[in-house]
Amino acid sequence: MSLWEYANPKKFLRTSEAVLPYLWGLAALCLVVGLVWGFFFTPDDYRQGSTVKIIYLHVPSALMAINAWLMMLVASLIWLIRRHHVSALAARAAAPVGIAMTLIALMTGAIWGQPMWGTWWAWDPRLTSFLILFLFYLGYVALWAAIEDPDTAADLTSVLCIVGSVFAILSRYAVNFWNQGLHQGASLSLDKEENVADVFYFPLLVAIAGFVLLFVALVLYRTGTEIRARRIRALLARERAGAA
Repeated sequence: MSLWEYANPKKFLRTSEAVLPYLWGLAALCLVVGLVWGFFFTPDDYRQGSTVKIIYLHVPSALMAINAWLMMLVASLIWLIRRHHVSALAARAAAPVGIAMTLIALMTGAIWGQPMWGTWWAWDPRLTSFLILFLFYLGYVALWAAIEDPDTAADLTSVLCIVGSVFAILSRYAVNFWNQGLHQGASLSLDKEENVADVFYFPLLVAIAGFVLLFVALVLYRTGTEIRARRIRALLARERAGAA
């Protein structure tokens, strides 16, 4: 079985409808367990106090905000190379979810930064690149809405996605690129020495799993909606052409 078989809208819809109930259930379970465990059953940090617990929202949403754009990049490249409509619609479907994740990350970062830094916002490299990524998300959605022809819209938004990927990478690695800045280092990394303490680490992993599953479920659901909407527009256009 080839992965490209799922570029067929009918097969994609059948498969997504079959797996979505399990994804919703697993996402809800991981989110409830991870957030309740993190917020109510972990101690306060010796320096940050209870403010540290915002990582259970901030870190997963920030990771998904960046990876949502990278997923859109892969889907856009598939569209440009293979011209599979499902990939273009999947990229379009992921954008509003990415906007929501980016907003959560920016807002929770501001809530954390006010007591830690004494300000709601600082022009820190990572914060600034994240804000620019948010603006790219808005531009991507606006470009889709502004162009009537879906294939032309898919082409232009794919180019915009490639350009915006630079800022997705900067958002992820800004702390490594620039030594200056208020933002702390990564809370999670492949280097065990750079991770948060185990008491915070394990519930954080569960919360991240919940955000990942939620993102996948939302994108599959929204992609199915986009496929059906595209079919409806095609049928309406055919009816108008026949009436003329």
